Amino acid sequence: MAAIASLSFSGRMSQCCERRGVSSSARSLGSNIEGFVFRSSVLLSDLGGVRAPSLSSSAPRGVVRCMSASAAELPTVAETKSNFLKAYKRPIPSIYNTILQELLVQQHLMRYKRFYQYDPVFALGFVTAYDQLMEGYPSDEDREAIFKAYIRALNEDPEQYRADALKLEEWARSQNPDTLVDFSARGGEVEEILKDIAERAGGNGSFSYSRFFAVGLFRLLELANATEPTILDKLCASLNVNKRSVDRDLDVYRNLLSKLVQAKELLKEYIDREKKKQEERAAESQNANEAITKCVGEYQPVGQ
Repeated sequence: MAAIASLSFSGRMSQCCERRGVSSSARSLGSNIEGFVFRSSVLLSDLGGVRAPSLSSSAPRGVVRCMSASAAELPTVAETKSNFLKAYKRPIPSIYNTILQELLVQQHLMRYKRFYQYDPVFALGFVTAYDQLMEGYPSDEDREAIFKAYIRALNEDPEQYRADALKLEEWARSQNPDTLVDFSARGGEVEEILKDIAERAGGNGSFSYSRFFAVGLFRLLELANATEPTILDKLCASLNVNKRSVDRDLDVYRNLLSKLVQAKELLKEYIDREKKKQEERAAESQNANEAITKCVGEYQPVGQ
């Protein structure tokens, strides 16, 4: 795996499409791009991971048990998608909508797995991924409204996702590479959350690995300025998480971001060209009208 520093999120999503409404012609371009954006959504395929046979009997403060409902009560994928569309009724540009719909389907399947359990590292990973994928969306207000509709469609709490992500980010900023890895030797709210994850992933409870969890781990490393690849090795060992799976999933996520940046740049170029053509046509029309007005004025009948 390449050095961790090469995976920086902040540099991956610059130069996105301009923050204005996307015209119908631009959406048409987005439809042409859908195929390769859809293929990029492999980010969430193969959601299986480390799983233990039973649920841990206790959990530290801040860890929420979100077990799936009984089989008879489980919503279908269609119901989850319908809930999302009911909660957010405005049109979404296809370059964003395609990947959102695919992520929603995959996260539905994960959300209602038998041993699913929400945890803050997973929340941090999802929030990080969502914010990066939706960077450059025409409206910040709509982007947050879509986030809330998405999480609520899964019968979860968007405010809790944001709050837990913020809590872990603030904690990570106060760490260095050594203290980040050595969480098990210290006390504290976030440390207890990580200890609980390590215990469950080690076989003493319910833990279902996902790629969002891998993204959450990387975000912790990034904020703690832990740029050495060996730090990720140590953190995975401390959490009892398969390092090879994390490496693979971070590579997939990095490639997805790179492809999405390319798609957004292509869309922006198209919008800029169309805008320039419209301005040129408007200028030509104005010049023609002025010429006609001038001609009419010059050829007024004699005596008028």
